[in-house]
Amino acid sequence: MRYFVYALRGIKDRKLYVGYSENPERRLKQHNAGETKSLFRRRPLVLIYKEGFKNELEARRRERFLKSGQGRKFLKEVLR
Repeated sequence: MRYFVYALRGIKDRKLYVGYSENPERRLKQHNAGETKSLFRRRPLVLIYKEGFKNELEARRRERFLKSGQGRKFLKEVLR
């Protein structure tokens, strides 16, 4: 798999963040290092979910779904 959709959870606020990347572990380190302004105050973050895809288009579509209401519901069910 070349691209991954991932979900992070803020330890402080327990909120979810969904994104996609070629390397979710590296991206998590960047988020926790404060390199992403939007997540700066929600640190530390933990990786709680990831899915692999062959191409970027599939990953972006899945990311969009997981950010929707149905996608959030799916994640909550999977993470139980």
